[in-house]
Amino acid sequence: MFQRVVLIVLDGVGVGALPDAGDYGDTGAATLPHVAAAVGGLSLPHLAELGLGQITSIPGLCQPEALSGYWGMLAEVSPGKDSVTGHWELAGVILEHPFATFPEGFPSEIITAFTAETGLAPLGNVAASGTDILRQLGEEHLVTGRPIVYTSSDSVFQIAAHEEIIPPEKLYQICRSAERILVPYNVCRVIARPFVGTAADNFQRTSGRHDFSRQPEHKTLLQKLQGAHIPTCGVGKIKDLFAGQGLDQSFSTKSNAEGMEKTLLALEKNKSGLVMTNLVDFDMLYGHRLDCVGFAAALTEFDGWLPQLKQSLTKDDLWIITADHGCDPTTPGTDHTREYVPLLVWSAALSQAGTLGVRRTFADVGATVAEVFGIDCTGRSFLPELK
Repeated sequence: MFQRVVLIVLDGVGVGALPDAGDYGDTGAATLPHVAAAVGGLSLPHLAELGLGQITSIPGLCQPEALSGYWGMLAEVSPGKDSVTGHWELAGVILEHPFATFPEGFPSEIITAFTAETGLAPLGNVAASGTDILRQLGEEHLVTGRPIVYTSSDSVFQIAAHEEIIPPEKLYQICRSAERILVPYNVCRVIARPFVGTAADNFQRTSGRHDFSRQPEHKTLLQKLQGAHIPTCGVGKIKDLFAGQGLDQSFSTKSNAEGMEKTLLALEKNKSGLVMTNLVDFDMLYGHRLDCVGFAAALTEFDGWLPQLKQSLTKDDLWIITADHGCDPTTPGTDHTREYVPLLVWSAALSQAGTLGVRRTFADVGATVAEVFGIDCTGRSFLPELK
């Protein structure tokens, strides 16, 4: 039925707490509804037309005269609430055990090995917000040259360094060393966090962030498509989140705006296969920083871009919008939240609109894409439900 699938992941845009959210400290989380309420309502006419308002109650969202897509919600089966876990499950890899987390900081043997390997004794080694840790330790880093190591509720080993003290390329080398050290400890990601500025009140993280992720233990949808000689293209963090595996082509991005631009470029260059995009600003710039106004503005920007995307699609294309987890800026803390994520599906070839219900697993997305291209993937495809 389709020659190409466009899969867009809105990083951190959850729609309501999962039944087990309390186990993660996320009872009552609902990123999209809470952001809308905090700013006095959201106007997202194009997403509403696709059925967003049918998924959950979103303050300010108008009821369109007619619906043109299919809608539903995805539940996460894998334990955890981080981007790697969410993206892997979307691509058919469901984790049985969570990645290791270190809420009290990393054990001494890891820090000792890191110091021996890099020649640098790190500052920090605590669980902290990325912006807070710069205010606390950034000036000491400027004086001593020691990198700042910190973590969060996710399975991450983050290394922050001023670009004039440790240039990004050197920081990436340090991250690769840390990646090797952490393999036995089941840590999901090492993240390079370069920053600039002269003092605690003006330090800013740059777009030089780079994620060094664990490789999936099982073949993902991307790898299966590639093995079947079906083109695969990643836009944004996709390459990092899948450790570079399963992609024929990749476009790095620094913002949602560039991610949307590069998605259109990817569609020009790939007339068949899968184009998978991650738009990270919702999570990175606004969810973690508790910025509801910025979050709402980013949603409005994305909604305004959708007609341009539609113009690039034909009846041979299937378009799926979803997310990887929540990042509710109204709940306590600055971490991700354990939530259902939206599922919106559209194609010019579809003559009807309707609900896809609450799906048991994110992997139903991967199963659907796999069925489009005649291969197998974990999950239950919703392709037969599209009329």
